Amino acid sequence: MAKLLLLLLLSRGLYAIEIPLDLKQPPTITKQSVKDHIVDPRDSAVVECEAKGNPMPVFSWRRNGKFFNPGRDPRVSMRRRSGTLDIAFYSGLDPEDYEGEYQCFATNDFGSAVSNKILLRVSKSPVWPKEFLEPVAVNQGLPLVLPCDPPPSVPPPHIFWMNSCRLTVGLNGDLYFSSITVNDTRTTYSCNARFAQTIQQKSPYTIKVLTIKVSTRLVAESVPSFLFPKGTASSKVVLRGKPLILMCIAAGVPTPTITWSKKVGDLPRRKLRLENFNKTLRITSMSDDNAGDYICTASNRMGATSHTITVRVQATPYWANKPENLVLTSEDNGKLICRANGIPKPTIQWLVNGEPVDSVPPNPRRQVAGDTLILRSVQIGDSAVYQCNASNEHGYLLANAFIKAAPRMLGPRNQLVKVMENNRTFLYCPFFGSPLPELRCGFGRGLALWWVWGLTYTNGTLEVRHARLDDQGTYTCVANNRLGKAENQARLEVKEPTRITRPPEHLRAIRGSTARFECRAKHDPTLPITVTWKRNGRLQKEDDFLAISSVRREDEGNYTCTVRTELDRASASARLVVLDRPDPPTDLELSDPTERSIRITWTPGNDNHSPTKEYLVQYEEDYWEPGRWKNLSSYPGNLNSVILPLSPFINYQFRVYAINAIGWSKPSRPSQRYQTSAPDAVPGNIRGVGTWKTRMEIRWEPLEDTQRNGPHLRYIVWWRRRDSREEWKNITTYWLRHIIYDTDTFTPYEIKVQAVNDFGLGPESNVVIGYSGEDRPIAAPTNLRVSKTDSTKATVHWTPVPSKTIMGLLKEYKVYYWRESSQLKWLSVSREKKSKGFNVTGPQPWGVLTGLVPYSNYKMHMVVANSRYEGPASSTVEFQTKEGVPAPPRFFRIQQRHMDTLYLDWDRPAEPNGILTGYTLKYQVVNGTRGGRTQLDFPPNTTYYSMNRPDRYTRYRFSLAARTQVGVGEAAVEDSPLFTNEAYTREQVDIATQGWFIGVMCAIALLVVILLIVCFIKKSRGGKYPVRDKKDLPLDPVDQKDQDGSFDYRDEDNKPLQGSQMSLDGMVKMQESDDSLVDYGEGGDGQFNEDGSFIGQYAGRKDRDENEGNLGSEATSPVSPLYSLA
Repeated sequence: MAKLLLLLLLSRGLYAIEIPLDLKQPPTITKQSVKDHIVDPRDSAVVECEAKGNPMPVFSWRRNGKFFNPGRDPRVSMRRRSGTLDIAFYSGLDPEDYEGEYQCFATNDFGSAVSNKILLRVSKSPVWPKEFLEPVAVNQGLPLVLPCDPPPSVPPPHIFWMNSCRLTVGLNGDLYFSSITVNDTRTTYSCNARFAQTIQQKSPYTIKVLTIKVSTRLVAESVPSFLFPKGTASSKVVLRGKPLILMCIAAGVPTPTITWSKKVGDLPRRKLRLENFNKTLRITSMSDDNAGDYICTASNRMGATSHTITVRVQATPYWANKPENLVLTSEDNGKLICRANGIPKPTIQWLVNGEPVDSVPPNPRRQVAGDTLILRSVQIGDSAVYQCNASNEHGYLLANAFIKAAPRMLGPRNQLVKVMENNRTFLYCPFFGSPLPELRCGFGRGLALWWVWGLTYTNGTLEVRHARLDDQGTYTCVANNRLGKAENQARLEVKEPTRITRPPEHLRAIRGSTARFECRAKHDPTLPITVTWKRNGRLQKEDDFLAISSVRREDEGNYTCTVRTELDRASASARLVVLDRPDPPTDLELSDPTERSIRITWTPGNDNHSPTKEYLVQYEEDYWEPGRWKNLSSYPGNLNSVILPLSPFINYQFRVYAINAIGWSKPSRPSQRYQTSAPDAVPGNIRGVGTWKTRMEIRWEPLEDTQRNGPHLRYIVWWRRRDSREEWKNITTYWLRHIIYDTDTFTPYEIKVQAVNDFGLGPESNVVIGYSGEDRPIAAPTNLRVSKTDSTKATVHWTPVPSKTIMGLLKEYKVYYWRESSQLKWLSVSREKKSKGFNVTGPQPWGVLTGLVPYSNYKMHMVVANSRYEGPASSTVEFQTKEGVPAPPRFFRIQQRHMDTLYLDWDRPAEPNGILTGYTLKYQVVNGTRGGRTQLDFPPNTTYYSMNRPDRYTRYRFSLAARTQVGVGEAAVEDSPLFTNEAYTREQVDIATQGWFIGVMCAIALLVVILLIVCFIKKSRGGKYPVRDKKDLPLDPVDQKDQDGSFDYRDEDNKPLQGSQMSLDGMVKMQESDDSLVDYGEGGDGQFNEDGSFIGQYAGRKDRDENEGNLGSEATSPVSPLYSLA
């Protein structure tokens, strides 16, 4: 092993390898401090350096390029088996004495490994020297720069100034004014610097602004110019991956605005950020394509100027081919390639054991060719740690050490591996060698080795995925390369898995009893077992059973039985539930008090796994038997809120027991006391009504007599303005109302009323909102307009009034509208005023007026109404409705003046609703089988029509409707009359309506009256006639005669004639009526007028001559004309 050659190598076709620590190897640095290491002087400084190697490396340090011995400095110590330095900064020590560049060397027999150069610095918070600053006088409108110049510190301080559009803190910490104004005159311009431990302030500047002359008044405007950076061009170098910060500060009046652009290409918008009013450009991470010329432009209305900043991107060294650990052996040839990139191009320096290759003794087998170190026919004496340092002005890189060796097994030999059946296991065979050995694993040993290839990993591990009894035996691992071979064996034993055959069962135990769990398991007889019990994860006992005596509630939980062998384990769990008396109820609350009851509510306690069967409520009163609790009522266990029956005039206190199968709980804590004598109801129908604009009347309904519960019932009235912080006001009264004066108009109040008697206060009512009185609205809706109309509807829009002008609760917006006239000039209309309310809100309210008359001119105005008043009217708006369909005709008649002709006439509609264009007549047969419907159209000036019937018994149904341009209106429907009496009756009715018929009938009536008057005169005159010469006709023995034998004719009207009637000429005629219609022409040749009246009073008899007729006229009954007329 001592002849191994250690080299640093990176070569294509070789491989990286981790060298086991049990092999001899050179040191490798594993941990070190950062290159720029800043420490706090108040703490100890730690400079880390740790390395590995075999033999164990020895550590040494160089400080500022010279050997540094920590053992000579009592304040510095180096940790054991490490190169880490601990520097104790304590009283009397200046930490700056230990600042410098530190480098750690880790050395053993095979070479030296070197850490990075670590620059140790102590953070400083210097004191800002006091200085007197003269006031700075500057003319108004000129730029100004106030320097900060903080003392140097580690790390650099953070500078704070005031900042605004015109004031800017530069990257160097100075304060820049784009232009001075009068407002800049101050004495408090101070620069603040935050150091590592403190914040310090520079002496403040005082600025005096010299104003311009009054006659000039205005500050002269100027073209922008740059305060930072100076000139028209500058350059900046930034490292790749680091942020870029560019700043432009310009002077000028008015204050210039800053814009950025790139000379070639676009700005990287995704990672660019503009800050400080565009004066600062920040790119978070620079790449090569972000390099170029960045142009900063300052402009105002006087002009513009630009500054170009050339940005160059450079990079610290980075590996193109990074060296990795490789191995060579004696007489081998090899080359070490150290290739790195960077901007500027890194320089390559080769070192041997930390020393430059040029300063060590020359070796003819070693050749350096730029970034390649070539080794030919290496020997044992060439053992060393070769290092490559690639560096430029921004940093450097280093490399590592390597080895080449024959195969070697690294793990323990002849190991025994045990696995449970059907489980997965691994047979480990760690090895090392260079070149990389070929590895084979097999089952058996010696010549009987059976190779297993598929389950072997490259690191020498053999996986057995599902172990079976057939897999049990010895396995051999062999590693070969050209330098030799090594082998190792491992024995695999497959065991029977452990399983629980009798798991513990769940138990329910009463508190104080004994609970017992049992657990039985089957396992491999070659493996010893242990049985453990745990409760909720805590160990209880190691045995195959667990007995718990005097069970307590704390013993409740999950119990787990675990059977363990060295290879596996099996577990089973069971739960122990402890049964106990219930916990007492809590949070007793009384509610819903009434005259003889109250509701009690409680929160049930834990039933401890035995359901609560019953609750028992007890009470105690403090007057008759104070301190003694008595049973009141019991209730089912599923209730937690019940109504308790109470007795009057008792001061109650309650408590509750919970009862389950185990026993009674402890009593609950007592409830609050409740006195049943106080009123237990609230007044009803509480309301606040505004009776006047500055008053509100609070009213309520009284309690019933059964709700008083005591003498001297009265009411406490509470009120306050809603949404105010004022206190409640109250008054006690026996009345059922209370008036509040001097209120604001329509102001909401919170109101509640509480009853009280001599025994106490009743419950408070819920808060009710009442309002003081309303006043008349003071504003009218505006912008009243009609947006859309049709024949019967109009859409109305308006602008609502401000809510504060309603002076009350908005009830509605009411439109008053009336029909001013019809668009038909000849049609008179009613101007009855109508109204409609719209209860709408919103910024653009609207509503629809319905039921309008078509083709009319309307007027309207609007008011806003609250619950009491209507406000002033808006301006009157006129609108027109469109033409519609007509109303039905004013009348529609059907007359049958002849048996085969129907006469129809009608009148135009009462509401034409537009310009009539004609009439439509439809008719069809309604009592026959002839179908079909006939339609006729008439012009608007036609109002009659006649038609012939095909026969007198056919009936028709007619419908007549008027038309406008909009369409056909509502129809009037009539049926034709029957030919029977119905037709005659209709004829007479129709004739009776004619003027000529009325005149004739009036004349006839006048004539009848005259005749009646004449007959009455004749009858009143009377007469006696001689009858003695009529001896040939005997008188009726009952006839009444005067003394002189004359006959009194005045009674003829009242008595019937007996026997045959004697004529005046002595001739006896047949007995017949004197008023026979035959005599007067009814059945004979009597004559009538056209209207059926008689011609004259009498028509002469057929057998009587003219003289006879005249002689007999006086003997005729005077009532004959009446009968003839009848």
